[in-house]
Amino acid sequence: MNEFIKDLSLLITKVRETSPLIHSITNNVTINDCANIILAIGASPIMADDENEMEDIVRLSSALVLNLGTLNNNTIRAMVRAGKAANTLGIPIVLDPVGAGASTLRNSTVDSLFSQLNIDILRGNLSEISYCAGLQVSTKGVDTSPSDYDKDGIAVAQTVAKKYQCVTVITGAQDVISDGKRTVTIDNGNPMMSRVTGTGCMATALTGAFAGISNTMFSAAVVSIAVMGIAGETAYEMAGNKGTASFRTALIDSVSCMEASTFIKKVRIHEK
Repeated sequence: MNEFIKDLSLLITKVRETSPLIHSITNNVTINDCANIILAIGASPIMADDENEMEDIVRLSSALVLNLGTLNNNTIRAMVRAGKAANTLGIPIVLDPVGAGASTLRNSTVDSLFSQLNIDILRGNLSEISYCAGLQVSTKGVDTSPSDYDKDGIAVAQTVAKKYQCVTVITGAQDVISDGKRTVTIDNGNPMMSRVTGTGCMATALTGAFAGISNTMFSAAVVSIAVMGIAGETAYEMAGNKGTASFRTALIDSVSCMEASTFIKKVRIHEK
């Protein structure tokens, strides 16, 4: 595990040295924070969402992030075109199925994307990933429903990873990451993160940044979620008593200032 953690820390240096372009089709609630978190880790964001330029933009990019937060028919078409282009070019795709289980449109879109595209990394909360596993869910908007708390996150992540042949990430009080063969949990983070809208979307954007430079999607997922969790802890130390707006700024600052040595010292990863 120590060697794995060291290898993960090297990705923090690599993403800053290479500054990959990350194409995000994301939602208009969190688009600014997603762009800023990509910049904070050292990558470069482009947030194009017109379907007629998808192939051109994807061709320039190192990874594609699809976020269903403020879903509409225009973005659905753009996501499919961008995703097909990414698959053709071998560019990794990170999918955030925001609100999966909450509406027919969201459910059908998730199902359609999986049927048409090869997704490399899937990141969501327990309710969203439970929907992807084919389980009955009771979502609370785009948040995890309390009625889903008793679900086994490790089992759900492993099921979805095997079902779709993708790295699956469930973020929450304890994060779970599985590729169907290897599974880890991460215990970094702070409860204040749940009081700021967009921290999940930022985690997905960060995952896209690391997916653009990592040799394995499992490592990309683990390092991004761990970096986000450590940043949450640091942000709380910096600004937790000042309120949620200050915490949000401190969170981005903490990612921007993240060092490989800090990562090694603070990360709490456990193999399952």
